[in-house]
Amino acid sequence: MTTNDVGVVKGEAPKPWYAAYPVQRSTASTITRGTLLSWMKKGKVAGKDFVLVDLRRTDFEGGTIRGSINLSAQSLYPTIPSLYTLFSTAGIATVIWYCGILQAAPRSTSQTEWWLGSSRGRGSRAAGWFADYIQDQNDGRMESYALEEGIMGWATAGEEYVEMMDEYNASVWEGKSK
Repeated sequence: MTTNDVGVVKGEAPKPWYAAYPVQRSTASTITRGTLLSWMKKGKVAGKDFVLVDLRRTDFEGGTIRGSINLSAQSLYPTIPSLYTLFSTAGIATVIWYCGILQAAPRSTSQTEWWLGSSRGRGSRAAGWFADYIQDQNDGRMESYALEEGIMGWATAGEEYVEMMDEYNASVWEGKSK
């Protein structure tokens, strides 16, 4: 077998970014957008009562859930110990991870197709890795969740959700459904 100039064996697809890290041991727990919205309407504040982590990188567009921090999933794994220390020291007991937006990628040379991303990929992977770390610390207080349906589900669920977004751009979401 021969390799090309970026080290990929010819005939093999490049490995996904997450292949460099261990498979999460924990199955990610999930939280619904309705539960999160209820918390926010009752006065719970992201960054104080819980942390929201938007894992999007190149697909970071259309806005983000109010109070979220943006940490790329692709660079997350090595930072988990530091994030745990920061969140724990701040008294945060709940961390919610999400991604999920319509992404364009060429599937053939003749067209670009759209497909739905969701927190079942990056979000659940991050939630699982963080849950593993919490478990390794014997921390029975902190919890790690993936947001069901990700940002796509949030941004297309109606006005009460959109009102809880920063930098919302309707043109990104128009005509797209969850």
